[in-house]
Amino acid sequence: MRFQEKITEPCDLLDDNGLLRRPGYAVKAFWRYDRNKIKAGWHRIKEWDYYAILSLEEGFGITFTMADLGYIGMAAVCWLDLKERTSRQLDVVCFMPKGKTGFPATPDKGDVVFAHKKLKLEYLVSGSERLIRIDAPRYVSHNGDRGLRGELILHQDPDMDSMVIATSWAENRRAFYYNQKTNCMPARGTIMIGDRTYKFNPQTCFGVLDWGRGYWTYKNRWYWGSASGLLNGHPLGWNIGYGFSDRTPATENMLFYKNKAHKLEDVTFHLNTDDYLAPWTFTSNNGRFEMDFTPILDRQSITKILFLKSIQHQIFGTFCGKVILDDGTALQVNNFLGFAEDVLNWW
Repeated sequence: MRFQEKITEPCDLLDDNGLLRRPGYAVKAFWRYDRNKIKAGWHRIKEWDYYAILSLEEGFGITFTMADLGYIGMAAVCWLDLKERTSRQLDVVCFMPKGKTGFPATPDKGDVVFAHKKLKLEYLVSGSERLIRIDAPRYVSHNGDRGLRGELILHQDPDMDSMVIATSWAENRRAFYYNQKTNCMPARGTIMIGDRTYKFNPQTCFGVLDWGRGYWTYKNRWYWGSASGLLNGHPLGWNIGYGFSDRTPATENMLFYKNKAHKLEDVTFHLNTDDYLAPWTFTSNNGRFEMDFTPILDRQSITKILFLKSIQHQIFGTFCGKVILDDGTALQVNNFLGFAEDVLNWW
């Protein structure tokens, strides 16, 4: 069995030399993040909050991004039409935010606002609810509808587990990745695109939060997969990923069932990089995560701005296979909506 270091109590993330005090994983955000302790220039510090909210039953989804990469700041919204297999995104970029966007030091509280004439995006946290407010008058859908606006509320049960990880890079131990992924959050609210109204039903619409802070090396490639929904009336989800930083202390692979975490070891993505819409498979070192993945659409992009370059393929589709909980219980999954991605960044 692969040993993984589990953190179970609050601690400082970095010591006075900018090194991780306790690399490993947790099911709560126990590490205390202090940007002032990072031993790097402002251009190497990366902070972001990303939400993806999906519904197979309604056949649509939406993603929101806010990021401060030091020399580049960004806000984005992307609407996903799973029935038409299309996606349309609006990005707004600002230059030299240098960490002044105001991302909170903890995922459990604090608000973030990005305001521009093309797009205003707000993340507001109050107790167990996360409010996302969007007004994007310059957004244009694939069928020509103009303007996207609305509000969505994600419910985060105070007792629910999440995937939290803190790891460093072998080639630079002051570089670190501190990340929380929160799955299985029911979403309610309304999004309007032009004159069309889309209702989000908390019985069928579920969101994931990707909350990240870190000092990154310049070039990295990562693989990430996520899914959230209901199985036999109970919340089920997972986070899987690898490809960057030293994962010797712990992986970020984790199942969530009935809002409790079940730790996985190693998961491998098998994909055709010449055809991202070809079927994928996922295997694990001990048979606890074995999945087939049928793509629906590829949210792909190539970005080059100043020193930033990114090649992204985020594939939305359905999973079919088997997961095994910590107690040995096997769960069969069929037609379960989620995504998997292959991203190469120079940032």
